[in-house]
Amino acid sequence: MKALPYQAKAVIGRREMVTLPEIGLTLCCKADTGARTSSLHAEDIETFEEHGHLWVSFVTRGSGVESPAHSVRMHLHDRRKVTSSNGQAEWRYIIRTPMQLGELDYPVELSLSDRRNMRHPMLLGRRAMRRLLVAPGTAFLHGEP
Repeated sequence: MKALPYQAKAVIGRREMVTLPEIGLTLCCKADTGARTSSLHAEDIETFEEHGHLWVSFVTRGSGVESPAHSVRMHLHDRRKVTSSNGQAEWRYIIRTPMQLGELDYPVELSLSDRRNMRHPMLLGRRAMRRLLVAPGTAFLHGEP
């Protein structure tokens, strides 16, 4: 077996609880090695300019339509063309925010997408999992829901 070209920071399960402190959310996310960019559930997405900077406002939920809605206003980091799992490419707004996963605390880029019909309100893509190893047969290695 070939050695890893880096020292892994942590091993995570296929699902983990993460906290997005700037947004005020703790939610269950799914590790998705097939996705390049991470994604966060967002509804009512609107962009606006304030003091010469672009911002985005949206509503997000921790899990499912029954969970309370959080209205969020954040600096707009980028706008990118993202290809979804069904093969359709669409332009999405990207925010950059700190994420806490167990002992780890680092910034992640999240594309905003309506995920209300999905099981998990957040996907953790490959860019956010750099230097992490995924153990697909396990879940919640860094804290139970």
